[in-house]
Amino acid sequence: MAAYIKLFLLVFFYLFFLVLNGQETTSQNDQLETAKEYYKKGVSLYYTEEYEKSVEYLNKAIVIAENTDNYIVFCRATNVKGHAYLMNDQNQEALEAYYSSIDVAQKNKDLNQEIITNSGLVLVYKKTNQFKKALNLSRWMLKSIDKTSFKNTTTHVNIITTGSEAYLDTEQYDSVVYYADQGIALSTSLDYKEGLVDLYIKKGVVFYHKEQYEEALSYLSKAEEILQNHEVKNKFYPIVNSTYFVASCYYKQQLYDKAITRLHKAIDIAEENDLLKIPVLQSHLLLANCYAQKKDFENALYWNNTYVTLNEAYQKRKDKTINKIYQKDAQKLKGSIENLQYEHEKDERIKKYTGIGLLLISLLLIGIVFAYLKKQRSNKQLFTDLIKKIDALEAQEKEGVTKKDITKEIVIDDDKVHGVLKGLARLEQQEFYLRSDCNLRAIAKKVKTNATYLSKIINIHKEKNFNEYINDLRIDYVVKRLKNDRKFRSFSIKSIATEIGYKSDYSFAKHFKAKTGLNPSYYIKNIEKKETALETVG
Repeated sequence: MAAYIKLFLLVFFYLFFLVLNGQETTSQNDQLETAKEYYKKGVSLYYTEEYEKSVEYLNKAIVIAENTDNYIVFCRATNVKGHAYLMNDQNQEALEAYYSSIDVAQKNKDLNQEIITNSGLVLVYKKTNQFKKALNLSRWMLKSIDKTSFKNTTTHVNIITTGSEAYLDTEQYDSVVYYADQGIALSTSLDYKEGLVDLYIKKGVVFYHKEQYEEALSYLSKAEEILQNHEVKNKFYPIVNSTYFVASCYYKQQLYDKAITRLHKAIDIAEENDLLKIPVLQSHLLLANCYAQKKDFENALYWNNTYVTLNEAYQKRKDKTINKIYQKDAQKLKGSIENLQYEHEKDERIKKYTGIGLLLISLLLIGIVFAYLKKQRSNKQLFTDLIKKIDALEAQEKEGVTKKDITKEIVIDDDKVHGVLKGLARLEQQEFYLRSDCNLRAIAKKVKTNATYLSKIINIHKEKNFNEYINDLRIDYVVKRLKNDRKFRSFSIKSIATEIGYKSDYSFAKHFKAKTGLNPSYYIKNIEKKETALETVG
């Protein structure tokens, strides 16, 4: 009997455990479904630009995801939360949300989630003017996409658009076109209209900045044709973005009436909460300039004053984060409108009092002395840093670490490109760049290609143009040789310039200063001082 009771109790507790466990699993599933509903609601509110409410629902989803240990829901909700903060100009909060998502994605070794989150992080860097960070992160994403399930999908296109925008911000136009063409081909195969619109606009912007306005208008027209004939998500921003650059092309071509018509259309469709968005804001300033060029000063002043009022509100709201593409145009247009206003108003200049003039001269002299002392301190620090850098490179060379060892491997599919890069490496070893006849055509001939193709390869794979590439090699060579070769230091600046391939000492000094921050004479003088001090101590 006792054995029967014992067996009964064992069966009872086992069944109770199964029921309890089943209830717990069911409860977790219910919680997860609730989290997903909160997430969907948060996303919906994000798209209707109700960012604070969106964050409320996303936080509820995040709490449940943490409790149920579901990192996918956690990452997705945290990403959208970061986007909501970003759109609401809460950059620090957006940064924290993205970092939180990246930490979880990395712990779970989920490259897909990591790349999606980094797309948002790139936008934070852009908004806070950290363009170099944005570019480096974009490069990593573009190289990593092949290792994810996103390859050849719309997400792949979105990564390309993010990366090409980082190249656009840093004015690396060949790279923008290179990636935009890839994205356009992929978007066409996927029939992805949003990707096509974005990338056509980016190519239009590239040719606008290159002052090839007809080419720019052709790409912008392609984007506008898609926007008119197809259903595209979030149409407003691409419409006003494209319109702004079309009008800018017309302005540059002195077609002011066409530009004015375009700009009025963009401003008319903007609602009150759109007025502080960059393309709309800049459209007001461009419109003022168009009217000023037509000598319609009444309208010019009206639209300029409207721009000034909006811009003040923008600066407060945006915490001084400005989109670099528009910032470049804004400075030119501000200068233009100020000059035209000056011409229109023709205010009499106020006569300068002698006392004020003397005070200004005194302040100027004090400023010059201060700037000189500051420059000396800056030069000293630059010199110290440069010597440390050279010492480190020489130490690596002594240990047998070659440039190839310390350079990240570049995966190159094209055999022709690979051959050209090998040829460039060989010419670097032979120090061909020190010859005065070293130019694009000469090197192209050496590596068995044409000058245009070589220029594009250097732009993309060396991430600099041809002149920067040769100048960097020459200056790297000369700073090391000057440090170690006393006889070479005794040469005149002109002789040193000739020795390393420059046709004039002015050109050499200019590129030396651009690369190191120092004048060659200052560098040589301080190398001598350093050696003399060491010899005295010895």
